[in-house]
Amino acid sequence: MKILIYGINFSPELTGIGKYTGEMAEWFVEQGHQVSVITAMPYYPEWDIHENYKGKLWFTETIKGIQVHRVPLYVPKKVNSKTRILHEFSFAVNSTPFWIKKIFQKKYDLVISITPPFHITFLSLLYSKIKKTKLVNHIQDLQIDAAKELNMIQNKKILDFMFSMEKFILNKSSIISILTQGMKEKVINKGISSSKIIFLPNWVDTKTIRPMSKEESLRKEFGILPEEKVILYSGNMGRKQGLKLVIDVANELREEKNIRFVLVGSGAGKENLKNYAKERNLENISFFPLQPYDKLSNLLAVADIHLVLQKKSASDLVMPSKLTGILAAGGCAIITALPKTSLYKDTLTHDFGILCEPESQEELKQAIINALNINLNDKKQNARNYAEKFLNKNTILSKFINQISTNN
Repeated sequence: MKILIYGINFSPELTGIGKYTGEMAEWFVEQGHQVSVITAMPYYPEWDIHENYKGKLWFTETIKGIQVHRVPLYVPKKVNSKTRILHEFSFAVNSTPFWIKKIFQKKYDLVISITPPFHITFLSLLYSKIKKTKLVNHIQDLQIDAAKELNMIQNKKILDFMFSMEKFILNKSSIISILTQGMKEKVINKGISSSKIIFLPNWVDTKTIRPMSKEESLRKEFGILPEEKVILYSGNMGRKQGLKLVIDVANELREEKNIRFVLVGSGAGKENLKNYAKERNLENISFFPLQPYDKLSNLLAVADIHLVLQKKSASDLVMPSKLTGILAAGGCAIITALPKTSLYKDTLTHDFGILCEPESQEELKQAIINALNINLNDKKQNARNYAEKFLNKNTILSKFINQISTNN
């Protein structure tokens, strides 16, 4: 097929949506499909345009056989509701020239629009109607629900308008792909027919991301002593994660010998977190930058315990992408999730982690203490088994493309 992918995030971004969209496009090319992408300059999770792309405007490059159309956009220094809206709007507006060109070129067999941002799908939808092309709306995050629940947008009229726009887009999409059963239920509750919803969970390359020993890990590079027990958080440092809780727990455990909290990654909230830790003069917490993908297994092997944290309000609105790597690496994570959510049910059913109430400092502290004093080998093996059985990239994407091909 001739496939066009439209989304604000793409390779070479190392985490989040851009990572998965890039891997999807690469897989399509490997299967013999012709793939083009309309996307932004890479900026995530640092919220800063990558050095090699600074100063560039509209241009096209080729990455691993993929034709990638790059669009300039506004990237705020301080990320809040208003600046994020401007950021996303600038991408939608600036991507219009590429869409106009596409309308006058040979049509694509399939358009895949990656959300969030949810509203950019209007351009994909317009193209699909003009060219009579199938449109897949792939939802990585129920953005408006999250904005409402996290109090990022509080104006009811604005929220109602956004929800009505979202419903219009979802109804007009040929296919809607989502990550979890919980997300599916939320989409159906918006008045969308279940017949057009398919699953496309995030995956992991279990050959590349694999269990490693402490000796193969980045412990020595990070200056971590052999006797130290490491509580690792690796990933985006934003609002959904509620990472101040980790600093508060580290503060409570500051007198415990040989416990070190390690936070690796980037994000809009990283500097605030570092300042928050500095104000408390914590010596048991370390911050490190995002690590390259080829070091991911080595990074994950640093941990005795991983942290996968979400606020209560984000339950089943997002599926933590960091968890797939942890499972493939055979790690055991403390996972904050509410009962009845997909994440809670999967963790309980397959016993690959330790469940903990979200946003509870005392619960998280006790979960860490308990985890450091029990044998986690069974949970770690369960994690690896789950990744191999349910998160295989080839299996997931093969099923996805087959469902698209047979869906009318």
